[in-house]
Amino acid sequence: MLKLYDYWRSSAAYRTRIGLHLKGADYESIPVNIMPGVDEQMREPYRSKNPQMRVPALETEQGLITQSMSILVWLDQTYPEPRLMPADPWLGAQVRSFALTIATDIHPLNNTSVLTRLKLEFGASEDHVGEWYRHWIKLGFNALEHQAQQRPETQYAFGDAPTLADVCLVPQMANARRFHTDLTPFPRLVAWDERARQHPAFIKAAPENQKDAVKK
Repeated sequence: MLKLYDYWRSSAAYRTRIGLHLKGADYESIPVNIMPGVDEQMREPYRSKNPQMRVPALETEQGLITQSMSILVWLDQTYPEPRLMPADPWLGAQVRSFALTIATDIHPLNNTSVLTRLKLEFGASEDHVGEWYRHWIKLGFNALEHQAQQRPETQYAFGDAPTLADVCLVPQMANARRFHTDLTPFPRLVAWDERARQHPAFIKAAPENQKDAVKK
């Protein structure tokens, strides 16, 4: 069985869980608490297993795969149906562009390690960190919403079934809500997120449904 080194509120782990559930792949979740002050990802035995000291990581029969986007590509190649990336080259490129806007433009600037450094090294207050977080979300979402308005309305980001675009969008929307981002300028993104979160795979992958979730 696959083993997913996981943290309930990590958006990269969240998108990986969505992909696993969409593919119907059985896996064991192994929580790694990455919260500042706990930092299990920086300690043994995880540090030796994954020197990048990040989650997620997926243990397969061939070995360990790190980085969520790499894991999702591997899943799409290993479990061909349902496809996360369309076979059509043009549509596939559009899906990946959407997904990478989130995974490589927005998310890295708002990662826990970045926010912690802003506080510890530069004295940023919680208000400043919040403004930083929302700035990068709004910048990326503005671009995605503008592009979405150029296309016909669809149930999901690129058609009538979830793709890699939705897999990346939903965790980022959760982050946006957690940091009190005004989402009214992004009606298409909000509609796609609301629909996707009703899908069984997205429900199973949701942070609040993970065994290590902190209940409030």
